[in-house]
Amino acid sequence: MIEMIIEQRRRNLGGGMEVGRVLPFAKQRMVGPFIFFDHMGPLDIAAGVDRSIDVRPHPHIGLSTVTYLFSGEVMHRDSLGYEQPIRPQEVNWMTAGRGITHSERFEHARAHGDHLHGIQAWVALPTEQEEIAPSFSHHAGLDLPQWNDAGVVGQLIAGSAYGLTASAEIHSPLFYAHLDMAPGATAEIPGGHKERALYIATGAVELNGTRYESGRMLVLDSAASRVRALEHSNVMVLGGEPIGERFLYWNFVSSSKDRLAQAASDWQAGRMKLPDADDAEFIPLPDDKGMG
Repeated sequence: MIEMIIEQRRRNLGGGMEVGRVLPFAKQRMVGPFIFFDHMGPLDIAAGVDRSIDVRPHPHIGLSTVTYLFSGEVMHRDSLGYEQPIRPQEVNWMTAGRGITHSERFEHARAHGDHLHGIQAWVALPTEQEEIAPSFSHHAGLDLPQWNDAGVVGQLIAGSAYGLTASAEIHSPLFYAHLDMAPGATAEIPGGHKERALYIATGAVELNGTRYESGRMLVLDSAASRVRALEHSNVMVLGGEPIGERFLYWNFVSSSKDRLAQAASDWQAGRMKLPDADDAEFIPLPDDKGMG
């Protein structure tokens, strides 16, 4: 049963970068622990593009960021010293915990041109782990179990589903997978969690006899269900157990509004370390991001 349909809302991030914002949504703040879901691109980037398209160093607390690309390349640098390009079918998993800063730059595109297309999600940390030490891990190949069955090429990004478990360290029960579906192929949407959703990144699918186009997230109940591709489609399936109310302020997530205010103050006062290899600039604290 579909409980809600969320259409992406286009957002211009500056420098020519546009995303489709899906979560949070006014009537559906989270799906399990997933509190943020952005569809990046698709965007053709010409060689020699201006640096204004880059995402300059900025901070996070209380969450894990999950970057997954269908195409393109992004260079990650963070305050722990990691410098890691991410390419299609790989995962950058960064846990902010009590605080981390990072940048995301399009250096490959600047040198060669590129076609950027992917998903960035945030997973809120459980209350008792919101202040853990920050960490970063990169996953590729056998770290991300794949399967190929009856027209569906699947890749598990995080958590456990389809009898498989991905290697990224998670902090609450969840699943997150990419289904590359041929026309007419059907796939199970993993059950066993209170909150689930699927997002149609490309193509069109049928669920319970109704057609749904790309750019939509279908929020589902916990009953078993299957999805059928009406054309070649890329579908993200995700879900998990609720972890309680969370507040957001800019790039910060917390169960406490006081903690958000402290994080904002720390960033504004320069108390959060910048990446060593990328400390010449940063994104200042905006003045129009009220807590919610």
